[in-house]
Amino acid sequence: MSIDEWRRRIDEIDAQVLALLSERACAAKKIGEQKARSDDNTFVPTREKQIYARLKELNEGPLSDEDVRAVFREVISACRRLEEPISVAFLGPEGTFTHVAAYDIFGHAARYLPGRTISSVFAAVETGRANCGVVPIENSSEGAVRETLDMFVTSELEIMSEEVLQIHLNLLGLDPDAEIQRVCSKPIALAQCRNWLAEHLPNAERIETASTAQAAREAADDANTAVVAHEMVARLYGLEALQSHIEDVERNVTRFLVISPVPPQPTGNDKTSLLCSVKHQPGALWELLNVIKNHDLNMTYLYPRPSRDKPWEYFFFIDLDGHREDAEVAAGLAEAETHCSFFKVLGSFPKAD
Repeated sequence: MSIDEWRRRIDEIDAQVLALLSERACAAKKIGEQKARSDDNTFVPTREKQIYARLKELNEGPLSDEDVRAVFREVISACRRLEEPISVAFLGPEGTFTHVAAYDIFGHAARYLPGRTISSVFAAVETGRANCGVVPIENSSEGAVRETLDMFVTSELEIMSEEVLQIHLNLLGLDPDAEIQRVCSKPIALAQCRNWLAEHLPNAERIETASTAQAAREAADDANTAVVAHEMVARLYGLEALQSHIEDVERNVTRFLVISPVPPQPTGNDKTSLLCSVKHQPGALWELLNVIKNHDLNMTYLYPRPSRDKPWEYFFFIDLDGHREDAEVAAGLAEAETHCSFFKVLGSFPKAD
């Protein structure tokens, strides 16, 4: 076949795809009408993860699983908007990695509300200004995000999903041919590519900024200034990628949580998060951990955080495999609570891919 014949074939396929997309959108709209009558949440992470898992099984190429997921993320996002427009609060400003994670979950059709602080993201969801929020919880290089942990002590919001994002840092600027004299970014971003900068831009001044957005604005006004940030920042501020993947640690990932008043349904591949404080007596923490062991529950995360109300007392954040509605998990939680002076289930939710 000639190029023109292949192009006509693509046009025919596009027409078929569009017809099927319209049919899918009509089905999603009907589901939305039924959800509205029962006050169900528009965002159902359990169902969406099932869709992505099924597509991965069906995919025979030549598109990669990642490319297929990206295409269907936007299809799902557009169909979700037909059910009901969804608003998502995130730790801003635009272009942060939390913004990238939120976009990766909800796609282009969501309405995004940047918050200046993690507490403002919680407040937006608690007051109903946003349907859900996205906050960072843990970085593989830097550890736990303490403000997020602290917010769960008093907030009634639940964790409804998690997302793990590999952090790729890029050098962005106006002109690939310009001499870079200054490199701006948040301190943590500059630290995570310290070796690359020392080797390739040893004479460039390092300038710490409050956010990658602030750094991008400076780079957008000066061709001799570059910013270290995610590639989304380039699209937002009219910059070019001067160099990609300049992070020193290749496997640098951050875990994000989706918070909401509405808990998700079990999927069979879930995680349960706890917040607790043990009694002030010898062996109290050991007794709690022994309960987890005796119920054969796999603990994947344990992080102590000082109480802001009582000196030398600690909260423990714990992640366990399984859903709180699972019989063994439920029995373990019930017994664990008897060993605690404070006990709270933060949510049971689908594990990240």
